[in-house]
Formats: sequence, structure tokens, C-alpha cells
Amino acid sequence: MARILVVDDSAADRELAGHLLTKRGWNVVYGEDGRQALAQLRASAVDLVLTDLVMPEVDGLALVEQVKANYPAVPVVLMTARGSEETAVRALDSGAASYVPKNLVVRDLVEIVTRILDASKEHKSYKRLLGGLQAASFVLENDPELISSLVSYLSQVLRDSEMFGEADCYRIGTALDEALTNACYHGNLEVRSEIREHDPRAYRALANERRTVPPYRDRRIRVSADLTSGGARFVITDDGQGFEQATIPDPTLAENLEHPTGRGVFLMKTFMDEVLYNESGNEVTLLKRRSDKAEVDEPG
Repeated sequence: MARILVVDDSAADRELAGHLLTKRGWNVVYGEDGRQALAQLRASAVDLVLTDLVMPEVDGLALVEQVKANYPAVPVVLMTARGSEETAVRALDSGAASYVPKNLVVRDLVEIVTRILDASKEHKSYKRLLGGLQAASFVLENDPELISSLVSYLSQVLRDSEMFGEADCYRIGTALDEALTNACYHGNLEVRSEIREHDPRAYRALANERRTVPPYRDRRIRVSADLTSGGARFVITDDGQGFEQATIPDPTLAENLEHPTGRGVFLMKTFMDEVLYNESGNEVTLLKRRSDKAEVDEPG
């Protein structure tokens, strides 16, 4: 049963909202202003806060900001009265989940709260599901669209799991894209970067041709992703012949900056904490540690 905190300095409005919610079967607790509401939140968990905007001590806007900062998983629904529209907009911008006009509370309150609670429950279940995601594996054909889709998916998983900030998620996505592109073009299709440097159209044409003929078309890219409390590890393996790492020119040298050869490896090493190749060069392991952890845990 959901537990809802109703906050309003008007006893009549507070009791009306509480009656409607209790009748629906939810457990309701009360606060007369934002200060009492924060005390309630500190004392015990609630699933949703329903609050008036104009109150003494701590008003609704300040309450929304405090809940957002300290209880981000708890949605806040506003009860708005005529004349509080500007404050309501500010509260929504600050993180409130929805609102119901006070003159429509009887008609709309239960429906709105039901929708917000359902969405919150789904989000919490999704977060729990992500928390249980320790390893996943994929097998890709040599298709750039599949590469883009997988990078987008893994980046979103990292964002939703809140393992990394937005900047790190972007960097990890870039590193994965470079590694997968290398596995596709240079590994499985065996199309050399030097061709792209001199004739990009010939580079693309050769890659497209090799996607349709053996042995290149039958090769696959294998990807494993391991997420732990310490960070993330990705292993990308292709079916190609591999390469000698010593043959890659240093892209950070001035004379090599405009050359495509080695650019992907450089970006991977810049954005990830470790980039490790196997002896043959057809498998790369990318490691990214969480900033608050010393090292990546080994998957169990």
C-alpha cells in the first residue's frame, strides 16, 4: 500500500485530499507546512508527496527543491490555487512531477496520483532490474546501424544505472563506437585505414562489397559487457586476423593528427581507464572505473 504525505496549511483542503486518497486505499500522513513535511520524510519513508504551494515556514516551492535534493525517488504533486501559477511553473521546473488545480481536486486528484505512483513504481522496478544486470553479451553482423544501436543502448543503460555522470557516459559511448567500428572495418572486413585517408569513397565501397562476400560476410563481432559496483568492462572480439599494435602510429604527434590511422585507439585510451589487447590483436578490453572506486571489481 502506497504511503502519501499530504501537506497543506488549510485543514479543510488537507482533510479533503486525505479523504479522497484514503478512500482509494492509500495510507495518508499529514503536514501543515513544508517544515513539518520534511520532518515526516526524515522520520519515515513515503511514496509520494502532495503539497500546497503557498504555506508559512517552508512553502511548496522550497519543499519541492528539498525533496528533489534529498529524496530524488519520491515524486511531488502540487495542489495549485488561482494566483499561484507562476510559483507552480517554478516548482515544476525544480522537479515536481505533476499538479492538480484545487478546484478540480475531487475530479482529478486520484487519477493523477495513480498515474504518478504507477510511473514511480515502474521506474523503481527498472532501477532494480538494472541493479541485477551484471553481464550481457551480443553478437553483431558487420552493420554500422547495429553498432550505433548497441552503443546507444549501452550508453542508456549506464545513464539509467547512474553508475557514471553524463560526461563519462558520452566518453564511454565514443570509446565503444570506436572499438566496434575498428572490429567491423579493420578486423572482420580487413579494410585498411590508409584507403580511407586517400580515397574515402573507395574505402566505403570496399567495405560494402566485403559485407556480401565470404569469408568477410560470415564474420561476427562479439561483445560482452560486465557492470559491477566498481565500474564497467567491455570485451569486443572480431573474427579477423588481428594486428600488431606497434604498427599504429601515435596520433598525438603533430605529423599524425590529420591521419585516420590510430585515431580510434587514441580516443579509446583517452576516454577509458584501461585498453588491453590480446596477443593476436583481434580482441580489446575496455575498462572504466567509477570515480568513487579504486578499481573495477572482478565479475563473479
